[in-house]
Amino acid sequence: MSQSSIFSSYASVGRSARWRMAACHDRMPQAALIAVFLAAVTFIPHAVAYGQMPTGSAPSQDTAQPATESNGSGLTGLSTETGSSDTQDSDDDRNASLGANNVGTPLSLSSDQIIHILQQNPDLVVELKSDVADRLQQQGTQIDANDITDQMLYNQIATNAELRRNITTFLRARGYVSSNDLPTTGSSVDGVSTEGAPFPGQQSPSESGGTDSTRLAAAAGLDSGSSSLDQNDLRTSSIQSTDQSMNSMGNRLDSEQRRGREAGNASTDMPKVLRRPTPYNLQSMRDLYTQIPEQTASLKRFGSEVFVNRNMSAMARGGAGRDTPLDVPLGPDYVVGSGDTLTINMWGGMTQSFSRVVDRDGRIMLPDAGSLDVGGLPLQRAESLIEAALKKQYRNVQATVTVSRLRTVRVYVVGDVQRPGGYDISSLATPLSALYAAGGPTAVGSLRIAHHYRGKQLIEDVDLYDFLLHGIRNGSAHFESGDTLLVPPAGLQVAISGAVKRPAIYEVKSGDSTLASVISDAGGVTAAASFDHITIDRIGANHQRETVTLKTAGEESSQTERDAVAAFQVQDGDRIRIGPILPYSQRAVYLEGHVARPGRLPYTDGMRLSDVLHSYRDMLPEPAAHGEVVRLVPPDLHAETIEFNVPEVLIGNANLDLQPYDTIRILGRYEIDAPKVKIQGEVLRPGTYPLSKDITAAQLVRMAGGFKRDALLESADLTSYGIVDGNRISGKLVTVRIGAAVNGTSSDADVLLKAGDILTIHQITGWNDIGESVTIVGQVKFPGTYGFQEGERLSSVLRRAGGFRDTAYPTGAVLVRDQVRALEKKSKEELIRQIETSSASARLSPNLGSSDSGTTLKLIQAQQDQVLSQLKSQPESGRQVVNITADIDSWANTPADIELRRGDVLTIPKRPSFVLVTGQVYNVTALTYTEGKTAKWYLQHAGGTSDAANRKDIFVIRANGSVIGRHSGGAFDPGVLSTKLDPGDVVVVPQKVIGASLFWRNLLTTAQLASSIAITAAVANL
Repeated sequence: MSQSSIFSSYASVGRSARWRMAACHDRMPQAALIAVFLAAVTFIPHAVAYGQMPTGSAPSQDTAQPATESNGSGLTGLSTETGSSDTQDSDDDRNASLGANNVGTPLSLSSDQIIHILQQNPDLVVELKSDVADRLQQQGTQIDANDITDQMLYNQIATNAELRRNITTFLRARGYVSSNDLPTTGSSVDGVSTEGAPFPGQQSPSESGGTDSTRLAAAAGLDSGSSSLDQNDLRTSSIQSTDQSMNSMGNRLDSEQRRGREAGNASTDMPKVLRRPTPYNLQSMRDLYTQIPEQTASLKRFGSEVFVNRNMSAMARGGAGRDTPLDVPLGPDYVVGSGDTLTINMWGGMTQSFSRVVDRDGRIMLPDAGSLDVGGLPLQRAESLIEAALKKQYRNVQATVTVSRLRTVRVYVVGDVQRPGGYDISSLATPLSALYAAGGPTAVGSLRIAHHYRGKQLIEDVDLYDFLLHGIRNGSAHFESGDTLLVPPAGLQVAISGAVKRPAIYEVKSGDSTLASVISDAGGVTAAASFDHITIDRIGANHQRETVTLKTAGEESSQTERDAVAAFQVQDGDRIRIGPILPYSQRAVYLEGHVARPGRLPYTDGMRLSDVLHSYRDMLPEPAAHGEVVRLVPPDLHAETIEFNVPEVLIGNANLDLQPYDTIRILGRYEIDAPKVKIQGEVLRPGTYPLSKDITAAQLVRMAGGFKRDALLESADLTSYGIVDGNRISGKLVTVRIGAAVNGTSSDADVLLKAGDILTIHQITGWNDIGESVTIVGQVKFPGTYGFQEGERLSSVLRRAGGFRDTAYPTGAVLVRDQVRALEKKSKEELIRQIETSSASARLSPNLGSSDSGTTLKLIQAQQDQVLSQLKSQPESGRQVVNITADIDSWANTPADIELRRGDVLTIPKRPSFVLVTGQVYNVTALTYTEGKTAKWYLQHAGGTSDAANRKDIFVIRANGSVIGRHSGGAFDPGVLSTKLDPGDVVVVPQKVIGASLFWRNLLTTAQLASSIAITAAVANL
């Protein structure tokens, strides 16, 4: 049975169970949730066929986007007469649509785009959840819309490409997006695919997960011949508009990034709210469960970003230096000075043009006329003198003088600036140019006031806000050499945020410190500002912080409020927040469910149910007779459900009075429970799926997305359950040749499924061993991480590592293995448990008198605490003993050549030059290794054993990790102390165990040995 017919059968299941609202619901398991949404991809075409109107305002279109055509009914591109697409689903259209694939196929919006639309239109979220729940109930999955959280919906949108495609179709049919908003395959901008491009104003496109979209699209009825929208028109308009929209969007984003600033508040912006979880999936609840969040974003000083993106070469020249050509006209009152380049044009008796530079004395040299003083003269006066001097030498000559190169003046920018000092700038430069050359004010410097001094004389005070806010450059006085521009520390500063157009930190001018002036500097308030909620966090006279509330009359836009704002005086350090009005309508009712125009409706006094439901044309086909009004009852607005009969309301027999926040829910006629099957293991989308008629194991695998690469295709387990005698469950396990069933190579391999079946796809043996490696460190020629094959031995990897270095000490090699560490941990925990739970009678000798038992028990307890402390503090080494030598060939392929395991770490130490003596000796020390000496010799040189030593159980830990104890050599063992030691060996003298019980002595001796094993691993790292 094809997958298309499977999905088609879901839509034909009758619905008869009534939907009930519950106060609380159990959360769905994650695996079931994934299966739910994968099955839910079929709900979109049905919703489009039902033809519901958009439930909220369409998202605002950017000015760069072409205007969307509308027929006045709220449906873009749909005929007002038929309510369906202008293009009929004919064979010709289908063939044309298929032939247009070479041009580009319509793609889905990105997850960020869809989530952005849903967040801007919360009523859409409610509708989507309800539709998902309805379609899943048709398909046999019992789920309530309240069980689907917003995060679950968003996660599936981000990971399920087919779901995004269907939601895009849904949003386009509802008028929220147009074909111009959709990217196409084959179209790109600057080599980057436009799939998933964000809307204008969004900053980060999201990922788009991939699924087997072709099969799912075919199953959902989204092939090129079954869409209710004209695919050819969609492709053509998409291709024509993609480049334009993407280019305009890229230019806009680049401009914002260059400025480095965030967009300010606007009256048309959606209110920024914090949505709390709601107990019911109701739009009225979603509106009411909103909080206006506190201001969390840090504010910047207004004007600070003007000096962020600076051209370093321009700064080095001070904005306009000597090498900058003059590109502005000069007036006749321009004062000529030293360094200016004058161009003199002569005509009449002779024609000549030449340039002269005014020297340090203010003179220029004229041909045949000699030198002439022009420094300090206005340009008009200098021109007259030059013309008069030339007329004396040339008959009937006339002359004009222009300044071709401006002189530079040395101006000192001091105070709180980034780079104080002297700057050579153009003689026409403004104070803003000088300040820009100095890098702008520091964090302490004023961004508003700058003082222009000439010597001790104050020339003018420059208000930078005039330029930043109004574009007025009020610095009328030109700089002269030696002038000083002083930037003082910032004056009174206040921060303003909330419902203003430019939230920032503003510097207030003395004498103009009213709240009205601060709001004016911030661009004014938005239309959503509430003057009843203006709070000011104030620092009270260097003493404490306090919160001040602006007292108003409580009437919006009243003259009293304006007077209060104009009269309120701000202080240094004030943080002003202008709160917005409530983000929802307080006089609204909501319509949802099986209706044509779901969403929010205006409430009027005396409104009744018949004012909302006029006729069957207001509902989708075949509504149920049962309807509900979910009422939020004041004063605490708890939810109550009132049932009504839809036909009775339409004929006027039963008409309810409505109240604000009422939700009118109309149900569909078809709802039914359905059996389910489950697939788990190595498939792309494991989970629980509705059981359709005659579904097989192979079809279930295809519904789950197919096999993973590590799936075992030879066989799968099918667990079936049946009811015996109506009172007990009987299970049965069957092996299915799942690979042959899916590939169709064997007709008898596939099996029919029944309710409750669980199909388990196993993993290929050894799949998790792919990529295993070992690490070799220390004294080898090429230390590092090495991959290995299954069954490869230690000698092989050591050869690949180049063998041992001359300084290596293979005898003391330390091999750390995770499996050994796990066993050590388990053994140590068991040993600790035995010590802690051993009874007092197990520690004492049966012959010990009662008078001595109390003292002995105290000593035993102290010794137990000491041993336990050492045992618990010593980490598991995970060391496995290896017996290798420098000659790899001598032990290769012998029992000493062990097989490697994933994660093994082999450390080859340098040859140590000592033997360590530790435990109950007078001098715990490392003695220089002397060849041929025994353990007794090293013990004597360490001062001998102490009184607390257990001399009978002295043991030696070899450098390779092996242990030599009292009974290691059998009956003919000459003794531990007669053992000749090698470099890196450790002699351990254990503590004498208090207590005559043999069991207790053996237990504590074992614990002391375990706590000493890790010493040799530490010695190897020295």
